[in-house]
Amino acid sequence: MASLAAAGHLPSAMAADESFPHSSGQERARNKLPPHACDCHMHIYDDRFATVPGARLAHAAATVAMYRQIQKRNGTTRTVVVTPSAYGTDNSCTLDAIGQLGADARGVAVVAKDVSDEELVRLDKAGIKGLRFNVAITSVMTPEMIEPMARRVAPLGWHLQLNMSNDDLLANRDMLTRLPVPIVFDHFAKIPVQDSESQPIFKFVTDLLTAQRAYIKLSGAYLVSKVGGPGYGDVAPLARKLIDLAPTQVLWGSDWPHPTEKHKPDDAALVDMMVSWAGSEEKLKALLVDNPARLYHF
Repeated sequence: MASLAAAGHLPSAMAADESFPHSSGQERARNKLPPHACDCHMHIYDDRFATVPGARLAHAAATVAMYRQIQKRNGTTRTVVVTPSAYGTDNSCTLDAIGQLGADARGVAVVAKDVSDEELVRLDKAGIKGLRFNVAITSVMTPEMIEPMARRVAPLGWHLQLNMSNDDLLANRDMLTRLPVPIVFDHFAKIPVQDSESQPIFKFVTDLLTAQRAYIKLSGAYLVSKVGGPGYGDVAPLARKLIDLAPTQVLWGSDWPHPTEKHKPDDAALVDMMVSWAGSEEKLKALLVDNPARLYHF
């Protein structure tokens, strides 16, 4: 990985005058990412769009213009905008962001159980390619909705993205295994980083990955790490194991603007850490280019 680590390094003097919103540090990522590298998990918050009353993860403005600075810092060009829980089932902010970002953007939406077929088609044409069940944060989309909704979106070629506790995932394993669409697990599926392979959730998730029935996002290392940043060193063994087990089923996302974090991580450091997990140019390209292109229809 020495050649990867050396590529694209920008001297401190070049970065000293730059400021990156909702991100610590000032230098750009040391590693040059492959063309069409995709950030598969980020959020836009725009004050032009109203959040739901009492939103647990409301966030200060994190606009498309701000995110473009993060893209420049990280070296990504493609983007997947995920509707944050703060907007409930209103995807207006996400659709507006996709429109601004253009052909290199896709989205993951949140909908109500009575969403019409016409609305799903409208979302598809606007760039939405999946639905998120953020059960860990909100009850807007419940486990009971997963299978019926999977049947409805299967003809569109969509997937279902799950942010659920280990207990909820395991309690619904039979249903999740028979879904007619791919599953995407958020944030390492919350697999414990200590003794990962001995955990029931590890076998459940990796069985689906190796059967090519699911993908997993290697995002939000700070959400699963027990030792913390900036290195999140205890996450690396799990990340590398997942990449080695299922190189065609792994994705990466910045999780910008890091809505769960009061003290924002260094996005450039997160990119360089991810590159070290990949371990080779081939696996890095699969992680950042090939797998996202397949799943999000780039």
